[in-house]
Amino acid sequence: MNDTLLDLIRLGTQSRRVRVADDAQVRLSRLEGIKAVVFDVYGTLFSSGAGDISLAGEVSNSQLIQDTLTDNGIFIDHEHQPLDTRLHDTILEHQEKRRIEGVQFPEVEIRSVWKDFIEDISADLDKSKSPCPDIERLVVDYERRVNPIRIMPDLRELVDFLKTEQLVTSIISNAQFYTPLLFNAYFGKSLNELGFCEECSVWSYKLLEGKPSKALYELAASRLLDHHGIETEQVLYVGNDMRNDIWPAQAIGFHTALFSGDQLSLRRRDDDPDCKDVVPTIEITRLMQIAECV
Repeated sequence: MNDTLLDLIRLGTQSRRVRVADDAQVRLSRLEGIKAVVFDVYGTLFSSGAGDISLAGEVSNSQLIQDTLTDNGIFIDHEHQPLDTRLHDTILEHQEKRRIEGVQFPEVEIRSVWKDFIEDISADLDKSKSPCPDIERLVVDYERRVNPIRIMPDLRELVDFLKTEQLVTSIISNAQFYTPLLFNAYFGKSLNELGFCEECSVWSYKLLEGKPSKALYELAASRLLDHHGIETEQVLYVGNDMRNDIWPAQAIGFHTALFSGDQLSLRRRDDDPDCKDVVPTIEITRLMQIAECV
């Protein structure tokens, strides 16, 4: 485990308090036969300053990128185009490659993006001062600046409860390589040590395909069946986004819990036609409310 990366992640802890969404609607019911609880990460287990993982859809910041480069010993000599535009364009190029391959919801591997980004700006660097960059450190250092996070209230208690109750837990997340490290950084334990089934977890950056693709949920369902004999109707999926989480999870047969405990991250998607008739099985404002339902 790279302690430097964990230290950087902790530096990005946001100071704001998590506030329950103004239109939150607590709606609980006892769900019989649940054997697995599967989670989204950003906006559900961790409050995210950007409301989600901070890639092409979010506003980048040229100064933050330059500060990140400078603090890592990489100095811009001449900036011919805003750095945020160039990083954004590099992300779009990687996504377009996946679209050409037939992927409707492409994901990128952010280390590859930053490698190409550094190569793209190499002509603008002061070669006398800029060493060969540590890409993983650069990525994490930028992410913690642009997207500060903090643990959601109740998360520690819920993890302990689910482990004690011997319920299978796993993840389906739009994510990057550093996302699993959040657990090491804030709990001092790996996902496996916390009781999560890593073999069943699905990370978008590994598939180069992201939510709301049903493929992520179908793969998770297949893994839960193969590793634990758990059927889709025995799974509760917890997420904060009706389009990215609830709609695809429900479409493949999972029970669903909409987490509306964070005003910043809740996405009801009222204007999305795919979500028009989708009603989550339950709605929660605190993670420990899951304990009342499983």
